Amino acid sequence: MNREQAENRIEGLRNEIRRHDHLYYVKGAAEISDQEYDRIYRELVDLESQFPELVTPDSPTQRVGGAPSAEFPEFVHRVPMLSLDNTYSEEELREFERRIFRQVGERPLDYVTELKIDGLSMALHYEKGRLVRGVTRGDGVRGDDVTPYVRAIRTVPLRLHGPGVPDELEVRGEVYFPRSRFDAMNREREAAGEEIFANPRNTAAGTMKTLDTKVVSKRGLDIFVYSVAHVRGTRLRGQWEALESLRAWGLRTNPTSRLCHGLDEVLAYIAEWQDKRDSLEYDIDGVVVKVDSFALQQELGFTSKFPRWAIAFKYAARQARTIVREIGVYVGRTGKLTPVALLEPVALAGSTVARASLFNEDEVARKDVRKGDTVLIEKGGDVIPKVVQVVAEKRPPDTQPWEPPTVCPVCGTAVVKVEGEVDRRCPNLSCPAQVEERLKHFARREAMDIEGLGEVLIHQLFEKGLVKDFSDLYDLKDRRDDLIALERMAEKSADNLLAGIEASKDRELRRLLIGLAIRLVGDRAAALLARHFGSLDRIAQASVEEIEAIYEIGPKVAQSVVDWFATEGNQRLVQRLKDAGVRTEETAHAERSDAFVGRQFVLTGSLETMTRDEAKAAIEARGGRVTSSVSKKTSYVVAGRDPGSKLDKAKELGVAHVDEQGFRDLLGKGISA
Repeated sequence: MNREQAENRIEGLRNEIRRHDHLYYVKGAAEISDQEYDRIYRELVDLESQFPELVTPDSPTQRVGGAPSAEFPEFVHRVPMLSLDNTYSEEELREFERRIFRQVGERPLDYVTELKIDGLSMALHYEKGRLVRGVTRGDGVRGDDVTPYVRAIRTVPLRLHGPGVPDELEVRGEVYFPRSRFDAMNREREAAGEEIFANPRNTAAGTMKTLDTKVVSKRGLDIFVYSVAHVRGTRLRGQWEALESLRAWGLRTNPTSRLCHGLDEVLAYIAEWQDKRDSLEYDIDGVVVKVDSFALQQELGFTSKFPRWAIAFKYAARQARTIVREIGVYVGRTGKLTPVALLEPVALAGSTVARASLFNEDEVARKDVRKGDTVLIEKGGDVIPKVVQVVAEKRPPDTQPWEPPTVCPVCGTAVVKVEGEVDRRCPNLSCPAQVEERLKHFARREAMDIEGLGEVLIHQLFEKGLVKDFSDLYDLKDRRDDLIALERMAEKSADNLLAGIEASKDRELRRLLIGLAIRLVGDRAAALLARHFGSLDRIAQASVEEIEAIYEIGPKVAQSVVDWFATEGNQRLVQRLKDAGVRTEETAHAERSDAFVGRQFVLTGSLETMTRDEAKAAIEARGGRVTSSVSKKTSYVVAGRDPGSKLDKAKELGVAHVDEQGFRDLLGKGISA
């Protein structure tokens, strides 16, 4: 096959695959079997391999692939992605219409109603029908350019088709995680002993931040497009016509959207979907109501925050009544005791709720929640169950006010309550509940990042006596057979876990400090301690005064660190980690200085001679701090290749900025006061 023949065949295959993708992912009506689709796709892959010069960005083979980006480039929206004003009642919605009439005169109005999907807002840019950019909402003015990851969403067309495709088009949509896929993924994670995700919305947002297009593709994120922000090359007269055009061009719009003639039809739509929302494959929290006519939208304009021609009708948080079986107490990794209402299971917002947090003993006293009470519960943000109030008339006559525990409900140790603090704590560091929670904390990504060590597996390890604290993890290599014998484990899973544990030995000192779960020591304090002292031994030997002298560290953190290392059990724990080969010193010890103390840096663009993490580590090793946005407090903006709007912001504010070589000079020479 010569080049011309290959080019014709490749284009034919691409068009065929695009058509089948649209039928399958957008319309839900496949015409061919999976095997036939795979055959066509493989032929395209083979031809593009033979003729790599013919590969184009909008080819179906380019949805997943390429090196992940080290950062999300910033992009300024052509049209700001504003929020919507909210309303919660019919009267407020009618007042919205009256405001419109006061501005443009009373007249019959058509509205377009659309379900308000709880997901991640996204702007898609097309030029000559080809997808060129995908950008998150960000702060509404500027967002993150996540184009490679948007390409991995199957329902985002890489090329538009149909009559009248415009020369330029920017659309707005909502990326979401379908419930069925989310539930299936959580079942798989639970079976693998991995931590399950809390809710679809946060998981969708987190998936787009994984910096891995394959993860985005595998998880099966979806999108509904709901508006046109910019168009050139065709004329659209209203929102309903826009939605119809978007569908004709291959973009996925929500099939439940409706053109309503007057506010009564809008209210009927709202009532209909309030009853039916649990039947949907995605989460919604209300209905968006828009004036249909673009001419009228333009006349109405915007406030500083919202469009005057659109509003979001928010459904009230869904509530249910149930009975408090018991008030239990959850013991966290630092020994904090948190009261929890254990409930008669009740259906709420698409799931069964059997427990709700009571936050702390003051909150229990304020609401006077008791065992046996009938309570009203709701999902805050439709996610987290909480007790709203006690139904006083339903209270049994013999109930007693809840008494906070005087001993730990897990280990029986007398609890302590520090003056001025609301929480009680179990002081026993060997308390099984604390140990298990510390194990989870030690393994998390921000700490020692032990792949494959999720909550379910940690519980099994602890229950079977294979680990008593996180130093025991490094002895599991001698208990491989015991690992394999665990429920839902096998040889490959066991070997992967052991490899993850071995890899964690070489994590940076700051991450080890995070993993140790020292009270009040978060990511920033851990980085400051690691930079200043350079080794775990030096931190352990430091006084409160020495630690408090570190810029940004206060007396409470300093005292907490000293107390932790003064505890005999913690000293043995540290020694066991050292004996196991865990790194307890900073490798960049020689580079440490105070040259950047009190200075804030912003990194933007791509650096040629170092990664973003290496640049950040170099700054923190000298006492500086890296922030994400430019302000008058910023000391330096380090501008690499393609720096974007952060450099413009620095110039506008008069903030010093350096290129990569200038940054390397600063690292070598320090900064004069």
